[in-house]
Order: sequence, then C-alpha cells, then structure tokens
Amino acid sequence: MGFKETWDKFLSYHDELFYVRYRREIQREIQNEEDLFLLLCFSEMLGLPNPVSYYTLELYPALYERFHEWHTRMGMEHSPLDGIRCC
Repeated sequence: MGFKETWDKFLSYHDELFYVRYRREIQREIQNEEDLFLLLCFSEMLGLPNPVSYYTLELYPALYERFHEWHTRMGMEHSPLDGIRCC
C-alpha cells in the first residue's frame, strides 16, 4: 500500500470522525434550502407574487422530476398546481 492510498484512507477516517455528528443536521439544512428554492420557483403558480418568475421559467423542466417529492414533503397529498400532474 502506497503513501497516497494510506493518506486517502486517513482523510476518509478523519472526515467520518469529525462530520458524523453533524451529518444529519447538514442534510436537514440542505433539504431546507432546496425546499425554499423550489417554493420560490413555483410560487407564481401557487398564487404568491414572485419578482424573479421570468428567470425561473427555464428551470421548470429540470425541477419537474423533484416536484412530487417536494409537495409530499410539504404535506400536500396531491399536486397543488393545475399544470403539473405528478400523482
């Protein structure tokens, strides 16, 4: 085993040792930021004024696949938007 493999293994152990306590909190924070981003993107369709709706239009195709996961996580049983039927 060479030095590079040993060093990589050491770094992976180091990351696990120091980040394992905070992994759940980091994941929760990332999910909260993603939920806010999706809310901002789809807020115009939900009836909330969105000053950047023109710029978010081209993001809809990329976000469409994650829309079902988002609205079920937000507690909406079915899609709240008429134009998007995912359930």
